Amino acid sequence: MRNYLAGMVPVVAVSERTDVSLTIAALRREIAARLRQAFVETGREGTPDLDARLLVAHVLGCDPGDVILHDERAVGPEIEAAAVALAERRIAGEPVARIVGHKEFYGLDLKLTPATLVPRPETETLVDVALGLVERRWGRDAAVRIVDVGTGSGAILLALLSELPNAQGLGTDISLEAVATARDNARRLGLLGRAGFVVGDWLEPVAAPVGVIVANPPYIQSDAIAGLAPEVRDHDPGRALDGGGDGLEAIRVILSCLPGVLSEDGAALIEIGAGQGEAVRALAAAARLAARLEPDLAGIDRVAVVTRWP
Repeated sequence: MRNYLAGMVPVVAVSERTDVSLTIAALRREIAARLRQAFVETGREGTPDLDARLLVAHVLGCDPGDVILHDERAVGPEIEAAAVALAERRIAGEPVARIVGHKEFYGLDLKLTPATLVPRPETETLVDVALGLVERRWGRDAAVRIVDVGTGSGAILLALLSELPNAQGLGTDISLEAVATARDNARRLGLLGRAGFVVGDWLEPVAAPVGVIVANPPYIQSDAIAGLAPEVRDHDPGRALDGGGDGLEAIRVILSCLPGVLSEDGAALIEIGAGQGEAVRALAAAARLAARLEPDLAGIDRVAVVTRWP
């Protein structure tokens, strides 16, 4: 990303002119005030100050963490208009990550496209559980093989590879656009040498045996989609959300495939929705697999750790 505030300043964007009164700090406050009022009026939850900083940073082309270092710099009307336009998109319900086209996940900056979910904090629980499992079973330096089914932006797989220096990974997704996005993220993060991506339906393209399988499948009930926040309902890809009538269709498919690909000492870690834990346990048992549940930071069972029966 170009950093206009670090010596690459277009005259029209940021200047030292004394006839321009609006500063970066004032612009951030203006945008935050617009967002705060809109969130109150619509009853939506939001983070207006953070959103304003991210949007202004995007317009300026700088790192969000650097914006406040330049608060007293002046901006011209073109930059103000551009920031206000982005704020209007946010007010209409578009997530900031969609507007700026990228999202941080597990310390990694990931590019997003319309074919990929916005990675969410609760999914970091899956990464934490997977790392703990690898460390206990094989050690973090092990050359473990990881498969991420329904990889999307590649968030889970790339987070794991960034922490496991000798691991190799494969991401599968039914969407060609998602696979291209994940591959681009791997390239930008310097992980493409250890990560491959293929188009395919869940575990169909995967050869056995696999030590670690990770997945954040669609698990929302079809009739609950309409009640989701507009940030999710209107902007995340529908097939990455809709888990069918009971929310478990994709999880059933993944569980049914595990006996054919999971190594004897391997494990599959599957993100699940609130209240689905016992149903997933029963589905695993029907496939002659064992499942234990791991909670997220809110205490909600979020990850099913599935292994072969002892």
